[in-house]
Amino acid sequence: MKIYTLRQTQKLPISIETAWNFLSDPKNLKTITPDYMGFHILSGADRPMFAGQMIQYIVTPVLGIKTKWVTEITHSVHNAYFVDEQRFGPYALWHHKHFIKAIDGGVEMEDIIDYKLPFGILGQMVHPFLVKPKLDEIFSYRSAKLEALFGVYHPKKSH
Repeated sequence: MKIYTLRQTQKLPISIETAWNFLSDPKNLKTITPDYMGFHILSGADRPMFAGQMIQYIVTPVLGIKTKWVTEITHSVHNAYFVDEQRFGPYALWHHKHFIKAIDGGVEMEDIIDYKLPFGILGQMVHPFLVKPKLDEIFSYRSAKLEALFGVYHPKKSH
């Protein structure tokens, strides 16, 4: 059983409250997801994030195939982190940790995703040329979109 890990860290010149308010609102996921993914929330985004929240949506990740995805927010600590786990969807395992912390001049956000593909060895075979590049593309888009929305982080120079 092969479990993959994707890590991404990004710094933004915003307060931890601004970062938390944006990232913890499920409706904003559409804003930071590429349009071609056909992201559409079906239910569960009608209130601020909380542990136990179930969010259902439709995505079109590859070949125009619409896929229903259900995630549960399993952990949520205000202004610090939250975890979403797939309950139904395209992965055999999807465990996504979102951390935010205040740094000098802004926030640092870290995503750690542990995931497993379905279909055993076949899933492992398509990972390097289909799944991994697609996830990298999605998270690159997300990073660029967050910078477009909030600005580019420039660390303060010490004298």
